[in-house]
Amino acid sequence: MSAIEDLKQTMARLRGPGGCPWDQEQTHATLVRCLIDEVSELIDTIDRGDYPHMREELGDVLIQIVFHARIAEERGQFNFDDVAREINDKLVRRHPHVFGDGKLDNSEQVLAQWEVIKAGEKKNGPPKSGAGVFKELPPRLPALMFAEAIWKQIQKKQLDAAGVVDAAQVEALGRQLDDATLGRMLFELTAAARVKGLDPEGALRQHATNVMREVETKAGADLRAARA
Repeated sequence: MSAIEDLKQTMARLRGPGGCPWDQEQTHATLVRCLIDEVSELIDTIDRGDYPHMREELGDVLIQIVFHARIAEERGQFNFDDVAREINDKLVRRHPHVFGDGKLDNSEQVLAQWEVIKAGEKKNGPPKSGAGVFKELPPRLPALMFAEAIWKQIQKKQLDAAGVVDAAQVEALGRQLDDATLGRMLFELTAAARVKGLDPEGALRQHATNVMREVETKAGADLRAARA
């Protein structure tokens, strides 16, 4: 029996009759914080280059996937094999240059093709609210990643952010930054927010959301003007 089958059987035993009371009580919702914590601990090992510890933390993340899949299987929704099969099919589908006849020469071409294929796939989950110029972003994406993703789309799609984002300030700051300087500035801003009683995560998320909405409003107004 494979190690993954052993793991699935262990989880089934923990969740089953005579198993562990704590494991039996868990739901998808109650496990969310566990998943966040385990991923954070994995990221820490990656940042430190601690590869022996990384193996352990990868296991802790894997058990979260097995846990959620087991809960879904008990409800007759899907199982672990369905999860693995779906992601495998997606990888094959999005890499025709590897599994098909096509050929791509560099990562830029790969990413461009990936986005084209992704755009043509049927999406699960809630429908997109409106025809905005920004692609849907994970609603629980950390604020820094959320802000970075929004700016990336502004640049990639050449969206008009004048009056919304101070591009000259962005460029001036960019000339001063390296990893050490960026880390120091972010830490000091976070520390200052703490002293002031402010929430840096919430503030950045709210500002990034406002930037997205204002840029979308400008794009919509420009489109209406062009059609007039």
